[in-house]
Amino acid sequence: MPISPNQGSTGGGTLVTITGTNLSGTTAVKFGTKPATSFTNVSPTQVTAVSPSGTGTVGLTVTTPGGTSNPISFFYVGAPFKSSLSATSGPLVGGNTITVNGVGLSTATSVSFGGVPATPTVVSDTQLSVTVPAGVTAGSVGVSVTTAGGTNNGFTYTYIDVPTVATVVPSSGPTSGGTAVTITGTRLDTTDSVTFDGVVAPFSVVNSTTLSAVTPPGTAGAVDVVVTNPAGSATATGAFTYVAGPGI
Repeated sequence: MPISPNQGSTGGGTLVTITGTNLSGTTAVKFGTKPATSFTNVSPTQVTAVSPSGTGTVGLTVTTPGGTSNPISFFYVGAPFKSSLSATSGPLVGGNTITVNGVGLSTATSVSFGGVPATPTVVSDTQLSVTVPAGVTAGSVGVSVTTAGGTNNGFTYTYIDVPTVATVVPSSGPTSGGTAVTITGTRLDTTDSVTFDGVVAPFSVVNSTTLSAVTPPGTAGAVDVVVTNPAGSATATGAFTYVAGPGI
């Protein structure tokens, strides 16, 4: 007499399908000593039942006018607990893989990012690997993990969109570098790097629309300014011009 699934939440509420013979006229389904919350005699070979609350491993039995079946093991599983995410932000387009750490994760079937589900790979009872789905809009969303034991919430993940660059002021300076410039645009508060002609420049975030940077040494001429965040890069083509100093 197989049952499916053979495990469920300690809080109860799992719909279990019981397959066997001579199940007509079922009068009771028990999970250990507790009766099912409800049951339905689907056919002479099938009964469905909703598990009550419980813990550990219990024997599921079916009673008909002909007697009571032998017990089949049903396993109660506690709700999962998440302790950390390996990354709490990433690109709006998704596609990056992160790790979920916690306990009770071995039966995980779904990880939801703001209501968008993703199917995890179970590494162990304490770790999941999951590819982040695309987000709807930039910003923070709740992350939940669903297992046979229930659903756990509590973490947030931030979707980040690609930055834009509008202005670089001043737009020129000496090839020796050292020019303090202000870069304006959008989504600049998650900036990872700023480069002038591919050379990394020191920078600081003022707010989501403004960066301060100092030009590194460069070669005379117009160069590209590139601002990068976890979602991608924005290139301001020829936005800064290095000017050679006078020679005698």
